[in-house]
Amino acid sequence: MSATPQGVVFHDDALVVFNKPAGLPAVPGRTPELQDCAVTRLLDHWPSLRVVHRLDMPTSGLLLFALGLDMQRRLSQAFEQRQVAKHYEAVVQGLVEADAGEINLPLAADWPQRPRQRVCHEHGKAALTRWSVLARHSAPGTTRLRLEPITGRTHQLRVHLQAVGHTIVGDALYGPPQAAASRMLLHACQLALQHPVSERPICFQSPAPF
Repeated sequence: MSATPQGVVFHDDALVVFNKPAGLPAVPGRTPELQDCAVTRLLDHWPSLRVVHRLDMPTSGLLLFALGLDMQRRLSQAFEQRQVAKHYEAVVQGLVEADAGEINLPLAADWPQRPRQRVCHEHGKAALTRWSVLARHSAPGTTRLRLEPITGRTHQLRVHLQAVGHTIVGDALYGPPQAAASRMLLHACQLALQHPVSERPICFQSPAPF
Protein backbone atom coordinates (compact mmCIF):
# COMPACT_ATOMS: atom_id res chain seq x y z
CA MET A 1 0.00 0.00 0.00
CA SER A 2 1.16 3.53 -0.74
CA ALA A 3 2.40 5.89 1.94
CA THR A 4 -0.14 7.24 4.42
CA PRO A 5 -1.68 10.47 3.07
CA GLN A 6 -0.38 13.72 4.48
CA GLY A 7 -2.46 15.03 7.38
CA VAL A 8 -3.49 11.65 8.79
CA VAL A 9 -2.76 11.57 12.53
CA PHE A 10 -4.16 8.09 13.25
CA HIS A 11 -5.63 5.11 11.43
CA ASP A 12 -6.49 1.49 12.12
CA ASP A 13 -9.00 -1.00 10.70
CA ALA A 14 -11.98 0.96 12.09
CA LEU A 15 -11.31 4.66 11.67
CA VAL A 16 -9.11 7.43 10.29
CA VAL A 17 -8.36 10.77 11.96
CA PHE A 18 -7.36 13.55 9.59
CA ASN A 19 -6.01 17.00 10.49
CA LYS A 20 -7.88 19.14 7.97
CA PRO A 21 -6.25 22.41 6.89
CA ALA A 22 -8.31 25.60 6.78
CA GLY A 23 -9.83 26.23 3.38
CA LEU A 24 -10.15 22.55 2.44
CA PRO A 25 -13.73 21.22 2.21
CA ALA A 26 -14.52 18.13 4.27
CA VAL A 27 -16.59 16.63 1.43
CA PRO A 28 -16.86 17.43 -2.29
CA GLY A 29 -18.76 20.56 -3.27
CA ARG A 30 -20.90 21.16 -6.34
CA THR A 31 -18.33 23.10 -8.34
CA PRO A 32 -15.10 21.74 -9.89
CA GLU A 33 -12.84 23.76 -7.59
CA LEU A 34 -14.47 22.11 -4.55
CA GLN A 35 -13.77 18.53 -5.64
CA ASP A 36 -10.42 18.52 -3.82
CA CYS A 37 -11.46 17.78 -0.25
CA ALA A 38 -10.62 15.65 2.78
CA VAL A 39 -12.65 12.71 1.46
CA THR A 40 -11.06 12.62 -1.99
CA ARG A 41 -7.56 12.89 -0.51
CA LEU A 42 -8.21 9.75 1.57
CA LEU A 43 -10.42 7.56 -0.62
CA ASP A 44 -7.61 6.22 -2.80
CA HIS A 45 -5.89 4.91 0.31
CA TRP A 46 -9.06 3.72 2.07
CA PRO A 47 -11.81 2.89 -0.48
CA SER A 48 -14.24 2.02 2.34
CA LEU A 49 -13.88 5.50 3.89
CA ARG A 50 -17.19 6.99 5.12
CA VAL A 51 -18.10 10.39 6.55
CA VAL A 52 -19.05 10.59 10.25
CA HIS A 53 -19.05 14.34 10.91
CA ARG A 54 -17.88 17.50 9.17
CA LEU A 55 -15.98 20.72 9.73
CA ASP A 56 -16.76 23.98 7.95
CA MET A 57 -14.36 24.72 5.09
CA PRO A 58 -12.66 27.66 6.89
CA THR A 59 -12.25 25.60 10.10
CA SER A 60 -9.10 23.53 10.58
CA GLY A 61 -8.51 20.55 12.81
CA LEU A 62 -9.41 16.98 13.64
CA LEU A 63 -11.88 15.17 11.42
CA LEU A 64 -12.98 11.58 12.09
CA PHE A 65 -13.85 9.09 9.34
CA ALA A 66 -15.14 5.53 9.56
CA LEU A 67 -13.90 2.56 7.56
CA GLY A 68 -16.95 0.64 6.37
CA LEU A 69 -20.67 0.95 6.92
CA ASP A 70 -20.74 -0.81 10.30
CA MET A 71 -18.09 1.52 11.76
CA GLN A 72 -19.91 4.51 10.30
CA ARG A 73 -23.10 3.44 12.10
CA ARG A 74 -21.29 2.94 15.41
CA LEU A 75 -19.41 6.23 15.27
CA SER A 76 -22.41 8.21 14.03
CA GLN A 77 -24.42 6.82 16.93
CA ALA A 78 -21.69 7.91 19.35
CA PHE A 79 -21.94 11.47 17.98
CA GLU A 80 -25.74 11.43 18.15
CA GLN A 81 -25.67 10.21 21.77
CA ARG A 82 -23.07 12.87 22.66
CA GLN A 83 -20.44 10.28 23.56
CA VAL A 84 -17.75 12.13 21.60
CA ALA A 85 -16.08 15.05 23.38
CA LYS A 86 -15.06 17.80 20.96
CA HIS A 87 -12.97 20.82 21.89
CA TYR A 88 -11.99 23.78 19.75
CA GLU A 89 -9.79 26.85 20.07
CA ALA A 90 -10.82 30.21 18.65
CA VAL A 91 -9.64 33.79 18.70
CA VAL A 92 -12.60 36.15 18.95
CA GLN A 93 -13.14 39.88 18.65
CA GLY A 94 -13.23 41.82 21.91
CA LEU A 95 -12.09 41.12 25.45
CA VAL A 96 -14.36 38.54 27.07
CA GLU A 97 -14.99 39.62 30.67
CA ALA A 98 -15.88 36.36 32.45
CA ASP A 99 -13.43 33.48 32.66
CA ALA A 100 -15.92 30.77 31.66
CA GLY A 101 -19.55 30.26 30.84
CA GLU A 102 -22.00 28.77 28.39
CA ILE A 103 -24.15 29.95 25.50
CA ASN A 104 -27.57 28.33 25.35
CA LEU A 105 -29.36 29.71 22.28
CA PRO A 106 -31.52 27.76 19.78
CA LEU A 107 -30.40 27.84 16.15
CA ALA A 108 -32.18 27.59 12.81
CA ALA A 109 -31.36 28.07 9.15
CA ASP A 110 -31.49 31.65 7.91
CA TRP A 111 -33.27 30.68 4.68
CA PRO A 112 -33.05 34.04 2.86
CA GLN A 113 -29.30 34.11 3.53
CA ARG A 114 -28.29 30.48 3.22
CA PRO A 115 -25.88 28.99 4.24
CA ARG A 116 -26.10 31.34 7.23
CA GLN A 117 -27.72 30.17 10.45
CA ARG A 118 -29.39 32.35 13.07
CA VAL A 119 -30.62 32.37 16.65
CA CYS A 120 -34.36 31.57 16.57
CA HIS A 121 -36.30 31.09 19.79
CA GLU A 122 -39.49 30.18 17.93
CA HIS A 123 -38.32 27.52 15.48
CA GLY A 124 -34.68 26.84 16.39
CA LYS A 125 -33.19 23.60 17.68
CA ALA A 126 -31.57 23.57 21.11
CA ALA A 127 -27.86 24.41 21.00
CA LEU A 128 -25.39 24.59 23.88
CA THR A 129 -21.76 25.73 23.84
CA ARG A 130 -19.44 25.83 26.86
CA TRP A 131 -16.43 28.12 26.79
CA SER A 132 -13.44 29.22 28.86
CA VAL A 133 -10.83 31.92 28.39
CA LEU A 134 -7.30 30.81 27.54
CA ALA A 135 -5.78 34.27 27.05
CA ARG A 136 -6.73 37.92 26.55
CA HIS A 137 -4.79 40.17 24.18
CA SER A 138 -5.53 43.78 25.03
CA ALA A 139 -3.48 45.38 22.23
CA PRO A 140 -5.46 43.86 19.32
CA GLY A 141 -8.53 43.55 21.55
CA THR A 142 -9.05 39.82 21.10
CA THR A 143 -9.58 36.78 23.34
CA ARG A 144 -8.46 33.18 22.85
CA LEU A 145 -11.18 30.73 23.90
CA ARG A 146 -11.48 27.00 24.45
CA LEU A 147 -14.87 25.86 23.19
CA GLU A 148 -16.89 22.73 23.80
CA PRO A 149 -20.01 22.31 21.66
CA ILE A 150 -22.36 20.03 23.59
CA THR A 151 -24.72 19.91 20.61
CA GLY A 152 -23.63 19.79 16.99
CA ARG A 153 -25.70 22.32 15.07
CA THR A 154 -24.53 23.80 11.76
CA HIS A 155 -22.19 26.77 12.34
CA GLN A 156 -22.99 26.52 16.07
CA LEU A 157 -19.78 28.00 17.45
CA ARG A 158 -19.71 30.78 14.87
CA VAL A 159 -23.32 31.86 15.42
CA HIS A 160 -23.19 31.53 19.21
CA LEU A 161 -20.10 33.70 19.45
CA GLN A 162 -21.51 36.29 17.09
CA ALA A 163 -24.73 36.35 19.14
CA VAL A 164 -22.88 37.30 22.32
CA GLY A 165 -20.84 39.99 20.58
CA HIS A 166 -17.56 38.11 20.06
CA THR A 167 -17.37 37.11 16.40
CA ILE A 168 -14.50 34.76 15.50
CA VAL A 169 -11.60 36.66 13.94
CA GLY A 170 -11.57 36.14 10.18
CA ASP A 171 -15.16 34.86 9.97
CA ALA A 172 -16.34 36.69 6.84
CA LEU A 173 -19.76 34.99 6.92
CA TYR A 174 -20.79 36.26 10.35
CA GLY A 175 -18.62 39.32 10.74
CA PRO A 176 -16.73 41.87 8.66
CA PRO A 177 -13.69 40.57 6.76
CA GLN A 178 -10.60 40.89 8.93
CA ALA A 179 -7.58 42.26 7.11
CA ALA A 180 -5.28 41.01 9.89
CA ALA A 181 -6.42 37.37 9.56
CA SER A 182 -5.61 35.26 6.50
CA ARG A 183 -8.11 32.65 7.72
CA MET A 184 -10.87 32.13 10.25
CA LEU A 185 -9.25 31.49 13.64
CA LEU A 186 -11.18 28.37 14.64
CA HIS A 187 -9.50 24.98 15.10
CA ALA A 188 -10.83 21.58 16.19
CA CYS A 189 -8.07 20.72 18.67
CA GLN A 190 -9.34 17.61 20.47
CA LEU A 191 -11.52 14.54 19.89
CA ALA A 192 -12.13 12.02 22.66
CA LEU A 193 -14.31 8.92 22.32
CA GLN A 194 -14.62 5.22 22.96
CA HIS A 195 -13.05 3.09 20.24
CA PRO A 196 -15.88 1.38 18.33
CA VAL A 197 -14.17 -2.03 18.40
CA SER A 198 -11.91 -2.23 21.49
CA GLU A 199 -14.21 0.09 23.52
CA ARG A 200 -11.11 1.66 25.03
CA PRO A 201 -11.02 5.45 25.45
CA ILE A 202 -9.03 7.21 22.74
CA CYS A 203 -8.13 10.87 22.50
CA PHE A 204 -6.55 12.85 19.67
CA GLN A 205 -5.10 16.34 19.93
CA SER A 206 -3.92 18.95 17.46
CA PRO A 207 -2.42 22.28 18.58
CA ALA A 208 -4.01 25.38 17.07
CA PRO A 209 -1.84 26.62 14.16
CA PHE A 210 -2.53 30.28 15.01
